[in-house]
Amino acid sequence: MNTKKYFKKSEFVPAIIQNADTNEVLMLAYMNEESLLKTLETGYTWFWSRSRNELWNKGATSGNTQKVKEIYADCDLDTFLIKVEQKGAACHTGSRGCFFNRIGE
Repeated sequence: MNTKKYFKKSEFVPAIIQNADTNEVLMLAYMNEESLLKTLETGYTWFWSRSRNELWNKGATSGNTQKVKEIYADCDLDTFLIKVEQKGAACHTGSRGCFFNRIGE
């Protein structure tokens, strides 16, 4: 599979993580080519941590894993939508998803 086409504009591509059953948006993370390849190889999500400057396998330490069901690229080939089977919380805060801070209240 030619994965280089997804990283022509940037070394890092945003990945929207969505619950495959409910379509709930769980989180957003960044992927580089290596993390995409590891995700495709293992069937579980891998991301690039911009703060730690290293690869990380979602759930490796917490047990809150994301089994990949489908991966899509957007029309510009510069954003991923990854549908997963989420085990436990997706957010590092312990919340099911990361999008719980409503703006304007």
